[in-house]
Amino acid sequence: MPDFRPSESFWPYVEPSEASSPEELAELDPDLRDALLGAQDRPFSVTISFSRFTGEDYEQALALARNAAEYREIGEGSDFRHRARYLPDDAAGLRRLFELVSRYDCEVLVDDRPVPYARELWLPLMWYLIRR
Repeated sequence: MPDFRPSESFWPYVEPSEASSPEELAELDPDLRDALLGAQDRPFSVTISFSRFTGEDYEQALALARNAAEYREIGEGSDFRHRARYLPDDAAGLRRLFELVSRYDCEVLVDDRPVPYARELWLPLMWYLIRR
């Protein structure tokens, strides 16, 4: 029998929740999310992910990103990223944001995945959806 027995009412660790939060599920890789939760019908989307930058366009870029179908801020410090997901019905907003952030540290994801030629092929295809 040990000399010291901790009280059961004191436990210094946080009990993890049984279910993942929506924020945790949103950060999962799409393939892992489908494996864990089953295939889900999600609309086609293009996401622009960009880091902080200095310049007069930054505030305008933030305003456009926050008006996207889904907006998240992830990471901390030098790993901080803004992620704005656009659906096909807002191709004009996607284009305006891309024109502002394309010359900075910017990544284009198609259905949350980095794909070859995302900038050169997929974005111009989205521009065809813009109604004049």
